[in-house]
Amino acid sequence: MLDLPEYPWQLLAPYKATAQAHPDGLVDLSIGAPVDPTPDVIQHALRSATNWPGYPGASGTNELRDAIAQWYQRRRSVKNLTRDNVAATVGSKEFIAWLPLLLGLGPGDVIVYPTVAYPTYDIGAKIVGATSVTADSLAGLDDETRDKIKLVWVNSPANPTGIVQEASALRAVVNDARGLGAVVASDECYAELGWGRWETELIPSILHPQVAGEDFTGLLSVYSLSKQSNMAGYRAAFVAGDTKLIAALINLRSHTGMVVPGPIQQATIAALADEAHVAEQKARYRARREKLVTAIEAAGLVIDHSQAGLYLWVRDPTVTNPTADDSWELVDRFAKAGMLVGPGVFYSSAGNGYIRISITATDQDVDQAVPRLRAGL
Repeated sequence: MLDLPEYPWQLLAPYKATAQAHPDGLVDLSIGAPVDPTPDVIQHALRSATNWPGYPGASGTNELRDAIAQWYQRRRSVKNLTRDNVAATVGSKEFIAWLPLLLGLGPGDVIVYPTVAYPTYDIGAKIVGATSVTADSLAGLDDETRDKIKLVWVNSPANPTGIVQEASALRAVVNDARGLGAVVASDECYAELGWGRWETELIPSILHPQVAGEDFTGLLSVYSLSKQSNMAGYRAAFVAGDTKLIAALINLRSHTGMVVPGPIQQATIAALADEAHVAEQKARYRARREKLVTAIEAAGLVIDHSQAGLYLWVRDPTVTNPTADDSWELVDRFAKAGMLVGPGVFYSSAGNGYIRISITATDQDVDQAVPRLRAGL
């Protein structure tokens, strides 16, 4: 049996109980699960495809793979992708956790992931017994570590910080990793949810010509429709990049039964073809975000980064030299005001003192949170 750490969100149970005891009830701003309806166009496509008696292929249907390639061209400005460059996955978390195993990594190999990051990158390393190293650039790592690097995770826009990597920064990682013979996998699941300058500028993909050149060798881009299309319950996601890597991953996934159900594939095609629902959902998030930003700042707290995605990376500016306890103390202050938030320490010690606030709550819950924040914590 693998000895994995306890699932971190279970540690929030006592704070949730405190928040639930608030006279006006709990406002959950923690995990960030979508709460708005799945768009009708997607639901209709799912219902229309329920008669699917045969086995779907692990790669996804040709129609789906073509739709994914076209989406990268249209929305991410990635050129020269074909169906051979893409494959369907059962959500993005599954792919992130199992990629080291699928790549054949193990003890003695090094997997690099961001300094403040989604814990699943580290879980993937633990599953195969590889060594995980946190770094936002490969340049500062010692030669002994660099020689063992086999997989580099990039996350832009980042969860939880909302940092967006410029194309030049991504290109530096790609060039360095290629020199080491390492795969670069880029988690890009929030790319349609840019704020500020990223509302009008394209958030770079690892496959964009300014990053990859004309060569996808050693590169994988991972994307999910959970957030932009309210399809978290569908587990609809995909990976794109190096044709040799994609072919090998499809073969392994075929052997192990990692297959997206056929009706979900049809729903994914519908979601990728319809941009109106993405803009509509983003408008909802924009309105909620603006309300929460104003109220958080009125409460005397500071929001760092948060340039894209569905979270606000928040700290108390009066705290210097923060520790893990400072994150939990801020979580407790929110809980006593009836609000549940995520502690920054879930994302490494570099998150000490921070909390992560989700903007995915309902309009009603956001409207309840605003006066509680304005009243002070």
